[in-house]
Amino acid sequence: MVFEKLQEIVADKLGIEAEEVKLESSLKDDLEADSLDIVDIVMSIEEEFEVTIESEDEEHIKTIADVVKLIETKQK
Repeated sequence: MVFEKLQEIVADKLGIEAEEVKLESSLKDDLEADSLDIVDIVMSIEEEFEVTIESEDEEHIKTIADVVKLIETKQK
């Protein structure tokens, strides 16, 4: 559930197909997201999942799987 919604958010923000967003995808290397894209994605995640992602959390986000784990941790 979290992954599917995250797929939609990332695809929308980056202007790519949702199928291109995989758990192992690196935001920067595979999906070519720059720092502004990542900020935009984080803001959308916070709104969609009703969580707060701190700037120090953002430093540890490398892959889509990292984002899913972070969201699931914050929702508990």
